[in-house]
Amino acid sequence: MKVLVFGATGMIGQGVLRECLLDPRVEAVQTVGRSPTGVQHPKLHEVVHRDLWHYDALAGELAGFDACFFCLGVSSGGMDAAEYERVTYGIAVAAAEALSTLNPRMTFVYVSGAGTDSSERGKIRWARVKGRTENVLLRMPFAAAYMFRPGIIVPLHGATSKTKVYRAFYAALGPLLPLLRRAFPNQVLTTEQVGRAMLAVAARGSAKRVLEARDIRALAGG
Repeated sequence: MKVLVFGATGMIGQGVLRECLLDPRVEAVQTVGRSPTGVQHPKLHEVVHRDLWHYDALAGELAGFDACFFCLGVSSGGMDAAEYERVTYGIAVAAAEALSTLNPRMTFVYVSGAGTDSSERGKIRWARVKGRTENVLLRMPFAAAYMFRPGIIVPLHGATSKTKVYRAFYAALGPLLPLLRRAFPNQVLTTEQVGRAMLAVAARGSAKRVLEARDIRALAGG
């Protein structure tokens, strides 16, 4: 299996990349992002691409992949509404449009979030934008597309968030996170579980196209 990972420098993306590199089913991994990950591995090839809204120049490097794990995302906190939509919706849809043309047999997995609004009519801005993004991606001509909606995610194996607020959150709650995982196993996931679940849907598919935290945990093997 040949895999693309978008957002591999973020907390979730770091965990997903690690699982891809460890999995024997994956023969090659290519990351696409504004900066390199700093990871060295025989399976890994990195593409640094500053303009994530346009991919014509990368067509030759984006073909021939079996799966794409789209982990790129930003927090809506403090962001202008138009800019949040331009980043959250715009980048995901631009990448998916390019990839669906180049790789029609691809499985596309998008990291959304718990509470996403599929109706696109709710009061919460970020949830509407994520819902619109999900709905468009599900209509793309991929072999399969899956929307992952994790809630709280515990970073493992050195994965760290690029967002200061999230880093402060994890620093404050760090000692409690293992307890929360045990108390709420279907609401609190790890970066490792998210990565393994993505590989599972890429390899075997899933009856559900929109997967909540409970579904992700089940795919990851508990």
